[in-house]
Amino acid sequence: MDIRERFRTHEVENQPPPLAPSDLWQGDVALREAVAREGGSWAGDALAAYGALAGGELQELGRLANENRPRFLPFDARGQRIDQVEFHPAYHQLMRTAVEHGVPGFAWRHAGREGAHVARAALMFLHNQADQGSSCPLTMTYASVPALMHAPALAAEWLPRIRSDRYDPSHRPGWEKPGVTIGMGMTEKQGGSDVRANTTRATPVPGSEGLYSLVGHKWFYSAPMCDAFLVLAQAPGGLGCFLLPRFAPDGSRNAVQIQRLKDKLGDWSNASAEIEFQGALAWRIGDEGRGVATILQMVSLTRLDCLLGSASLMRQGLARAMHFARHRRTFGKRLVEHGLMRSVLADLALESEAATALAFRVARAVDASERDPCEAALARLTTALGKYWVCKRAPAFLAEAMECLGGIGYVEETGMPQLYRQAPLNSIWEGSGNIQCLDVLRALGREPECARAYFGELAAARGASAALDAEAAAIESLLRLPADELVPRARELAGRMAIALQASVLLRGAPEAVAQAFCHARLGAGSDLGFGGLARREGLPELLARVLP
Repeated sequence: MDIRERFRTHEVENQPPPLAPSDLWQGDVALREAVAREGGSWAGDALAAYGALAGGELQELGRLANENRPRFLPFDARGQRIDQVEFHPAYHQLMRTAVEHGVPGFAWRHAGREGAHVARAALMFLHNQADQGSSCPLTMTYASVPALMHAPALAAEWLPRIRSDRYDPSHRPGWEKPGVTIGMGMTEKQGGSDVRANTTRATPVPGSEGLYSLVGHKWFYSAPMCDAFLVLAQAPGGLGCFLLPRFAPDGSRNAVQIQRLKDKLGDWSNASAEIEFQGALAWRIGDEGRGVATILQMVSLTRLDCLLGSASLMRQGLARAMHFARHRRTFGKRLVEHGLMRSVLADLALESEAATALAFRVARAVDASERDPCEAALARLTTALGKYWVCKRAPAFLAEAMECLGGIGYVEETGMPQLYRQAPLNSIWEGSGNIQCLDVLRALGREPECARAYFGELAAARGASAALDAEAAAIESLLRLPADELVPRARELAGRMAIALQASVLLRGAPEAVAQAFCHARLGAGSDLGFGGLARREGLPELLARVLP
């Protein structure tokens, strides 16, 4: 007998095959339906091409980029200060592929075409399932455009490079490159989300047109190797918004000193820095004193991508859980054939479909904002509403999806821990949960058209679900409370409004079995926000079949 046979301990069996490569576009029925429903189906070829990449080679690039984190290089070999961040080649390939396929620039390359922002949202949804860290500079580059439009001369110089399909990570001025990326720096140590407490000073440079010298610091300076950054600083006339390039106008290194990179829970492929401005030069965008209003046009789009990011994480977690359950056998049958596991998976599928549906309804509102005042009002409200609810649901969702794999789900090689570490991020960045809920109250209180647009959405599904009709009336009643009673209940209000809007979108566009299952599970006295407690069994086979056709 062969000596190797004598000591063979076991055969590896009953282990699911790898999920990748998979087609993230063709394999996601809910995504394709949402894109078609919201007006982006004309971009189907572009989405199909990127879906195959995101589920294939980008998965391995994402793994490598996260295992090999960015490295801060403060000095070169000769002791010269360089303030550079070194990224693994996999990160640059992720960025290059994303830029070439339009993840940051698609909507601006097709500006004016209905559904362009919906199609770009789908590209981001696909990319984020492969790597989340690179999504940060891709989002900021996309979202910078409305703010830059407040400075026409700067826009003429920078927008062609933002729209470009060329990625250039070289260490040189952005105006020498065919394409650029844009970062942002808003918060400071003493203020956080309270950006009006910022102390960074912006002093006009004598004899220049709109050029300022900045002295101060930023607590979170996202993606510090971007070519330019939108930042807030206190100018003589109040808080202003500025475009701060990585290189000064004369081509020298701008006076931005990186103090350290953040050691973050997740988002490992991307770098976030603490920095100091030591007389850094920047161009003013918009008027002094209007900095928050100017940069908020960027923030509304970054919030949309937070919503998309969480929805896409949920989708990827669901796909991995379902793939495992279809192949793993326990107690004589496949996991997916066990009644309680079917309930858990079906409940996760409901949550994922609803998150996707809401994200793309918000994307359509953003897309139509310049054409339709009602859609603009809806976007104003639902970017905060959707970000709060979907991002808040993601951590619990991904914990449950991880549990579907059992102990191996806690192991890095499955990819589930990376998704789980990423899950809290979108709820925190671009305004945490309380900020979003207070923004919902602010929009409803100051802009009556926001409430009209929202309730118009619910009315469009009136009669399709008694539970939704009752919930709409209950929300209207809640909004009549005095402000001192409503503010402490802002999270309750935002959550109920988000669920009702999800129900309305599903009732009007998803298969009836899916929509009715959601209404039964999430609305009314019998609703359950946990996962696996579905009391109604109708529709489960269709729900499960839609996850991975």
